[in-house]
Amino acid sequence: MDIKIGIKNSARELSFETSASAKELEASIRSAMDSDAKLISLTDSKGNVFLIPTKSITYLELGAEEARRVGFIA
Repeated sequence: MDIKIGIKNSARELSFETSASAKELEASIRSAMDSDAKLISLTDSKGNVFLIPTKSITYLELGAEEARRVGFIA
């Protein structure tokens, strides 16, 4: 699944791919923001860890969970 996160005062968005489901990600981000946590920790499919300040998140875009198709479709 592809994730895009908009960050305040940044011209670029944070974009990466993860194996977590959309519901898991949404639940963890909502709970971090509701509990006033200072940072959210997210891990991509390669094992990289991203620490994001919760106060600087402007938007979150969760992509589709289906796998990409390879080849020609008839």
